Amino acid sequence: MTSTKDIVTWTEDPAHFAKPGRRDFLRVGVCGVLGLTLGDFFRLEARAEQKFYESKEGKAKGVIQIVLPGGMAHQESWDPKPEAPLEYRGPFGVAKTNVRGVVLNENFANVAKIADKMTIIRSIAGKEADHGRASYAMFTGYRKSPAIEHPAIGAVVSHELGSKQNLPPYVAVPNATEYAGTGYLGSQFGPFGIGSDPGRSGYQVKDLMLPAGVDDYRFYKRQRIRETVDEHFRKIASKAEALGAMDKFYERAYAMISSPAAREAFDITKESDATKSKYGNNEAGMRFLLARRLIEAGVRFTTVSFGGWDHHAGIENAMRRQAPTLDQALAGLISDLDERGMLDSTLVLVTSEFGRTPKINATAGRDHFPRVYSVAMAGGGLQRGLVYGSSNSTASEPEENPVRIEDVLTTVYQQIGINADKELMAPGARPIEIIDGGEVIKELVS
Repeated sequence: MTSTKDIVTWTEDPAHFAKPGRRDFLRVGVCGVLGLTLGDFFRLEARAEQKFYESKEGKAKGVIQIVLPGGMAHQESWDPKPEAPLEYRGPFGVAKTNVRGVVLNENFANVAKIADKMTIIRSIAGKEADHGRASYAMFTGYRKSPAIEHPAIGAVVSHELGSKQNLPPYVAVPNATEYAGTGYLGSQFGPFGIGSDPGRSGYQVKDLMLPAGVDDYRFYKRQRIRETVDEHFRKIASKAEALGAMDKFYERAYAMISSPAAREAFDITKESDATKSKYGNNEAGMRFLLARRLIEAGVRFTTVSFGGWDHHAGIENAMRRQAPTLDQALAGLISDLDERGMLDSTLVLVTSEFGRTPKINATAGRDHFPRVYSVAMAGGGLQRGLVYGSSNSTASEPEENPVRIEDVLTTVYQQIGINADKELMAPGARPIEIIDGGEVIKELVS
């Protein structure tokens, strides 16, 4: 046991009274000359040390992230196992693709016909079996932590590349999920949720509509009046910062409402009946069609959510009900982008938070399974007609070229012109890498 005479108090410790070093004097001197607190100084010091790379447009000018919430079975989609025992391969057969030696599940017969335009990864190795934690990783590339909230990929794209053509850089169709947020970046980089479903009757984007009884002239007059009032309050220092923040939102909203091009981008009635039929005149088809219109108009990142794929029971009936609409919409989107000359400049990313268990369970379904699953991609400068990596014979482990979700996101970032190793500043002057340790999958890049 330590005696009390062996205990050194703070005031008795000579280390606390050591002679200040030259760097300490320089810090104090700089703070005095510039009128900075030590907190200000350390924040500036952190900024000076953070890794910085300029972001600029890459091969992909826009990204469409198709989110399939719930965890779609890789066996019933991109990685069928026709040679496995029945309890592993499941109730479906396969569809031959137009890529030699590659088959997809029979649920995706239309996608099989355009597989030469696709890039499929069959060896994603995940860690999270919980919906929320796995979704967080899918959007951010990080495991969820109570210490900090990381931004989703769309928010980072919004932060780094900004807007074009008076359109929001980041749009969610029909609405944003709780995991697609801005994290430490701030709400101004969040997704514009359209709040209406283009696949249902009565679709309209209310935030683009003028209030009832207000025409363009009255709207213009109100804008001028608001600017006059703001100018008055800017003279009051305490109001200036709040007004500046509000102005960013007002300016974005005004630019969108007053822009015919912005309004038209959200208007799917401009599309022909033939185009709508190609995608499928349903929720999946019209959401995917709207995503194409938005990217074509200048939106940089669009998320589209569709369906519920958490099939713990009755997976055969559930897939027969949902998969055909997804199959048609996805094949229609990729074909349409290619025919318009947009596929090489638009990266399509089809994600689900994890896969499903290798063996069919007692309720004829599959349970959560992150150990291996698949991601489908197309365009954006990626190799066409490529299947990368593989799972083993029962789709229970990665067999060749295991890939982490952070590697997938790092590759997407590179294609759109962002170095994922760049550090962004979080609260407390804390530099944080966009993706920590992610690697570009070089074999995917053409």
